[in-house]
Amino acid sequence: MTSEAFILCENLVKIYKVADLEVVALQGIDLTVQSGEMLALVGPSGSGKSTLMNILGGLDTPTAGRVSVGNYNLLEMTRREQVLYRRREVGFVWQQTARNLLPYLSAQENVELPMALDGVPARQRSQRARALLEQVGLGARLRHRPDRLSGGEQQRVAIAVAMANQPRLLLADEPTGEVDSEAAEQIFNTLRAFNRDHGVTIIIVTHDASVASRVDRVIGMRDGRTSTEIVRRRAEDGQIASADEYAIVDRAGRLQLPQAYLEKLGIAERARLKLRHDHVGVYPDRQNE
Repeated sequence: MTSEAFILCENLVKIYKVADLEVVALQGIDLTVQSGEMLALVGPSGSGKSTLMNILGGLDTPTAGRVSVGNYNLLEMTRREQVLYRRREVGFVWQQTARNLLPYLSAQENVELPMALDGVPARQRSQRARALLEQVGLGARLRHRPDRLSGGEQQRVAIAVAMANQPRLLLADEPTGEVDSEAAEQIFNTLRAFNRDHGVTIIIVTHDASVASRVDRVIGMRDGRTSTEIVRRRAEDGQIASADEYAIVDRAGRLQLPQAYLEKLGIAERARLKLRHDHVGVYPDRQNE
C-alpha cells in the first residue's frame, strides 16, 4: 500500500448492531485506488459492496480500521466535515432514478441544485449546468422534468448532477440496473467520458457483466472482504492487450479462492498445500475418501 494512493483502506471493519445481534458487513478490507482510476466492485448480495461504497461516500462511518480519500480521514470527520465532503468531493449516482432527481425540477434545475447549495453564483451555475447536459447528450432537454425523460436519460442527467460540483470521486451504485442494453451503453460511455476528460475517479458497484468487462480493474468481494482482482492492460491503441485474475492476500496471509474453483475441485472445509520452488499448490483433501 502507498501513501500516494487517492483512496486507502487498511483493515477496514464495519459492524452493524441489529437488536441484540451484531452483523459484520466488512471484515478487514485492504484496498488501494489511484487517482483517475475507473473500477468496478462486483460480488453477490451481502458481500459488502454497498457498505464499502457508503463509507467511501461519507454516508456511513466504519467501526475500525483506516480509510482516507485524498486528504480526508473519513474515520475522524465531524458531521459538518462529512456534509462538506459529500457536497464537494463526491458525486453519487444511484440505481433508482427517483433517488437521483427531484421530480418537480427540470433537468437544468436538478443540475444547478448542488451548486446552489454550495453558494455558486446563479450565472455560473446556469452555464455549468448547460455545459454538463450538453456533455451527456441532453442539451435539447434542459427544461424537461424527469417524467418526460426516459430511464436512460434520467441516469445521464443524474451523472451531470453528480459532476456539478466537480468532485474528484464519483460513486455509481448499479447505474445501469433499471435500463435496457442500449441505454446502459450510453450511461457507461458517459461515465467513461467524464473519467477520461476530467480525471474523476469512478467506482461502479454492478452486477452488469458488460460494465465489469470494460473497466480496467474489477474488485470481487465475498463475505465482507475483497477476494479477487482482475487487471486489464491496454495497448497503445487503447485495446485490451491482456487480462489477469488475482486472489487477494490480506495482511494475515489469507486469500479467498474463487467459488467456481472450490466447487470444481470439491474443496470445502480445508485444502492441502504444497510449497514448490516458484509457487504454492492447493489441492483437495482426499485422505478420507
